[in-house]
Amino acid sequence: MDATRPGGLDEVLGALADPTRRSLFTRLATDGPDTATNLADGMTVSRQAVVKHLRVMAGAGLLSPERSGREVRYRAEPEVMDDAVAWMVSSGAAWDRRLDRLRRQLGPSSGSHG
Repeated sequence: MDATRPGGLDEVLGALADPTRRSLFTRLATDGPDTATNLADGMTVSRQAVVKHLRVMAGAGLLSPERSGREVRYRAEPEVMDDAVAWMVSSGAAWDRRLDRLRRQLGPSSGSHG
């Protein structure tokens, strides 16, 4: 896993760190491909800001831009998140193991809150 390549862990997590980008990605993943103009409709940010967010996500491999005449439609590529999801699952499992060891060291009363 190369964390810095397009679609790599660092780029994917960095692109999804912004709530506006998460919202746009979710919308594209749920509703299908769309243009920046349509995506900006009803948002509190400008179309130009939406385009910048879309470019960041496309650079991370999360979106595929498809030009048709003057329009660019963006398609979500959720499989690019596979490495990020695997890292989160692995990290979560490691913390679960650490917490289980700590509970065992603290003794039988550590799990009850009386």
